[in-house]
Amino acid sequence: MNEQHTPQPVGRTLLTPGMGLLALLALIGAGVAAWRFLFGLSSITNLDQQHPWGLWIAFDVATGVALAAGGFTTAALVHIFHREHFHAVVRPALLTAMLGYTFVGLGLMADLGRYYNIWHPVLPSMWSPDSVLFEVGMCVMCYLTVLYLEFAPIVCERFIDDRRWPALGGLARKLHRALGKVMPLLIIAGVVLSCLHQSSLGDLLVIAPAKTHPLWWTPIMTILFLLSAVAVGFTIVIFEGLYAAWALRLEPEMEVLGALARYIPFLLGLYLAFKIGDMAIRGSYVHLTEGSVQSVMFVIEMVGGVVVPLVMLLSARVRNSPRWLLVASLLVVLGVALNRINVFLVAWQPLYPVKSYFPSVGEFAVTVGLVSALMILYRVLVTYFPVITHVPTGRATS
Repeated sequence: MNEQHTPQPVGRTLLTPGMGLLALLALIGAGVAAWRFLFGLSSITNLDQQHPWGLWIAFDVATGVALAAGGFTTAALVHIFHREHFHAVVRPALLTAMLGYTFVGLGLMADLGRYYNIWHPVLPSMWSPDSVLFEVGMCVMCYLTVLYLEFAPIVCERFIDDRRWPALGGLARKLHRALGKVMPLLIIAGVVLSCLHQSSLGDLLVIAPAKTHPLWWTPIMTILFLLSAVAVGFTIVIFEGLYAAWALRLEPEMEVLGALARYIPFLLGLYLAFKIGDMAIRGSYVHLTEGSVQSVMFVIEMVGGVVVPLVMLLSARVRNSPRWLLVASLLVVLGVALNRINVFLVAWQPLYPVKSYFPSVGEFAVTVGLVSALMILYRVLVTYFPVITHVPTGRATS
């Protein structure tokens, strides 16, 4: 393969105004999080006994898990279904998934009252096999371990030929060789674990039909969560590839990203078919005309996040244009994010509510800080490690 088509460190400067702003937001979020860990949830959040989960679960955890789906979807596409044409997007997707799940864990720690007990599920004495949340937690922990093992060879490649550290280079070479032997097993494990917890997140609401609005509650929520995760998995890879190319002043790999976009209308159409069929069978469509906040948010989610991008991505002109492809992929990403927020916040209603819930400034600060820190780490890692495939200038389609 031509050297220009192999993953290489980007080598751009890290001292930019954008990185400075992200660092400031991350520091503010870290300060607010430290206050929460010292003085408890009530010191900065609007959570209470009737609203035990809020922004951190809906966005940092549920949305974060969905948007990190690019790791297992691209791994399955390239390594299981042997679509080698898409190999260039595997490493960036892997990095995004690894960072995404890492910050999902941090977001979950912020939400847990006894955050210092987050490691308890690894103890057999603490296992609760009848709990949906236990299955989600174990799958996420195992998958995060798999992601770090899958990323380790990329780190090894950075040091194998480094003459300044010959001993480290030899160790990296041995580790790279050893991980290469078990990589097929890691890829299969990652795909299986992802399918398990992506779908099981929906089960958290299936067991609470009396507290979940009928527009979202359904016994097939497990299938809907998995289908939407697969669709947004490919989409977030496209969005990330285009945005990273713009931010790092690289040419986007449009031959790969445009071809990958051809799968998304089918996946969105499949999700839409299941959703419409379920609503028709259960008769929940009658709630669309009730004029409530829930009905309005549902229409925005489905039209803006599913129907519009589906129609857009059926057009070859959209798929071959970096600008329009970015818009269409962003709509899908926002649609899935809105779906998770709707399911865990808008649809969730206590039986006897005393007051409504809206995230506090502190909750927003922690979330923004986590996202900012993730973007900083992504920039640092692609700068020093061979993650992104460089494209010769002039190949992108305008």
